[in-house]
Amino acid sequence: MNASVNYHVRKPFTQAFEFDVDGIDGNLVSPELVTTHVNVTDIRNSDANIGFKTHGIIFLEGLNAVPYPFNEDEVALYNRKIEEVLKTQISAKEVLVFDHTVRVDDENASRRPARNVHNDYSEKGIHKRLIDLVGNDKAAEYRNGHFGFVNLWRPVENTIMSSPLGFICPDSMNVEDWINIELWYPDRKGEIMGVIPNPEHRWFYKSKMRVDEGIIFNIYDNSGVPHLAHSALDMSEAGAKKTIRKSIESRVLVKY
Repeated sequence: MNASVNYHVRKPFTQAFEFDVDGIDGNLVSPELVTTHVNVTDIRNSDANIGFKTHGIIFLEGLNAVPYPFNEDEVALYNRKIEEVLKTQISAKEVLVFDHTVRVDDENASRRPARNVHNDYSEKGIHKRLIDLVGNDKAAEYRNGHFGFVNLWRPVENTIMSSPLGFICPDSMNVEDWINIELWYPDRKGEIMGVIPNPEHRWFYKSKMRVDEGIIFNIYDNSGVPHLAHSALDMSEAGAKKTIRKSIESRVLVKY
């Protein structure tokens, strides 16, 4: 399969995404990106042995659909479901769900699919977020044990027929492929890792993901589980009517 993605560009200075600029919800200023065509492997009918400990990702099936529209009434219930899934699938002992983002691939949406190749946090961003979530004392306890941050990604309302979520195989990346990118929000700052082009990158995705499916992928792990560069893929599935791509991603702090 062929798709296009937007890689970051290395600069001699720190770059940033600026969110909700001038107080306008969804108004985004982006650093320079370069559109690149890539080959993508569909694992839908593959016998590839993909596991969380070795690849930092696991694909789920047989889940209850996430309610859409997703509102505050469903948050507590969905958080409990996430806790159950993570304890079962990746052997998490403690789970703290701290963020849900609904993305709609529509030009009027405030949060559209992320079309830059990235990982959700840098090392600096991780430790700042850890302290923000649990405080300095508790953060020290986490750092002394095995902890991580993961993302649970789910389609909502419809099967994903365009802009699916794609990943780079961790063992096809070099350390030099990563660069730090700042995030400037009206009320805070964060930092992610962007990815620059490398023809050795091996991309994969799961086609036509249904509302009963999901993906758990690693953002950070202090004991060596690989984290994954990812991005929405600019491509469409053949042979079916195109629907608006809608998804929900939930970021979670876990202790093992």
